[in-house]
Amino acid sequence: MFAHANEYKLIQVNKELIVRSSSDAVDFALLKGGKLTELHKEEESNNFAVGDIFIAKIRKPVTGLNAAFVNVGYEKDAFLHYHDLGPQLSSMLKFIKGVSTGKIKDYTLKDFPFENDIDKDGSINDVIKANQSILVQIVKEPISTKGPRISSELSLAGRYLVMVPFSDRVSVSQKIESKEEKERLKRLVRSIKPKGFGVIIRTVAEGKKVAELDKDLENLLNKWSVMCKKLNKASLPSKVLVELNRASSILRDIFNDTFTSIQVNDATLYSEIKEYVQEIAPKKESIVKLYKDTTTPIYEKFGIERQIKTSFGRTATMSKGAYLIIEHTEALHVVDVNSGNRSNKAKNQEDTALEVNLLAASEIARQLRLRDMGGIIVVDFIDMSKPDHRRKLFDHLRDEMKDDRAKHKILPPSKFGLIQITRQRVRPEMIIKTTEKNPNITKDGEVEAPIVLVDKIKADLEKLLKGPASGNGIILNIHPFIAAYLTKGFPSIRFQWYMEHKKWVKVQSRDAYTYLEYRFKNKDGKTIY
Repeated sequence: MFAHANEYKLIQVNKELIVRSSSDAVDFALLKGGKLTELHKEEESNNFAVGDIFIAKIRKPVTGLNAAFVNVGYEKDAFLHYHDLGPQLSSMLKFIKGVSTGKIKDYTLKDFPFENDIDKDGSINDVIKANQSILVQIVKEPISTKGPRISSELSLAGRYLVMVPFSDRVSVSQKIESKEEKERLKRLVRSIKPKGFGVIIRTVAEGKKVAELDKDLENLLNKWSVMCKKLNKASLPSKVLVELNRASSILRDIFNDTFTSIQVNDATLYSEIKEYVQEIAPKKESIVKLYKDTTTPIYEKFGIERQIKTSFGRTATMSKGAYLIIEHTEALHVVDVNSGNRSNKAKNQEDTALEVNLLAASEIARQLRLRDMGGIIVVDFIDMSKPDHRRKLFDHLRDEMKDDRAKHKILPPSKFGLIQITRQRVRPEMIIKTTEKNPNITKDGEVEAPIVLVDKIKADLEKLLKGPASGNGIILNIHPFIAAYLTKGFPSIRFQWYMEHKKWVKVQSRDAYTYLEYRFKNKDGKTIY
């Protein structure tokens, strides 16, 4: 099983970005091999996106927390911890004062004298005061009852580089493994880096030439200059630098040569994305397409609506009858792995546990990205007694989460089969309702959507078709609403089952059944499942 998983990874997997624009929001769906792996929403009302920079006012330092509350214009003050001030805070405060009063008109920092670094274990009261002006960057959007989390250690992200003002340090992404490539990139960046600015070299810079890096750095310096010009007349608090819109920031962070298609249903957004792709990857401009079909919504066309319905419920189904149960609490998320009621072709229970656990690890890595789950995640895998199997699971989970852009840490399995994961959350978790109003009752109540229910029926049908009952004719007794859902249209869902399994399933409506109730019977009317 594990060997097959590794072989599969050698196959080139297509990546598609599907962008759906509506009157008040833009939705982004990232598909990998046709499977939904990330879902993002950019709302018009979001004034506090990660990466935005504000000129703000210190409300009050709090000695006990060694932090300050800062007015950034949100209904609740933002939280700024001492460790998020950045070592060059004194230099930054001096620069803001000079620019705001008009004394500093050269924003390049080449002739700007730096102050000493602040003490890394110092006190908040020693470095900032109430009503002081400060530049801060949103590092975590407002979530639940909390205001935004901010930092005054600023960074401006480009395609290949991240520029850090008031620093001279050059560092390289840990994901670039070659020592020679790291040294080459450091050497190139040091030769073009302006004085007073540090640079972090991103993973996508691997193999790039100095001209591409220089152009990226020039764009970031221009952004810095435009921001500084706003400081002179800016009211407090106000936004002075807007992070790229979500479409461009997603493309900046994840776009690579494996992308085969970007589909957009809005002409204006299509032009913006096409222009951005032309700038960062001219050879790939042709993959950006305007979706013009007015009869089928874009998310329906690419099967995204169905995947959303089947992926965001309490239960997430996998192949071969296995499934996950995902529970959310205030403090943490709990994931339970279940093998399901499936036929066991593996040699023994241990091999079955390994096979299901490896499937579950892949699905969990996908679910974390898809729902953007953060904080502490505890996964209860099926117990395995062999240490090499536990190691294989741990390595496989780490491998599956390599593409996750959120900072995360995975602990090895405990002797009880638990794996703990911590994952950074910088935006509110993606929560999508998968239940609908129950048509059987007049009182309030909800049930799973038909798509979710049909997936469960299909899984049970596949188990029956593998067993002795498969040759005796199968009759599905079910609520009339779901019966119609299965049999209407062409190709109907029932017809798709026939094409896949070469077995015809007779569907009978039963008015007495509740919405969720179904039974499989044989031609003699005997219940077989």
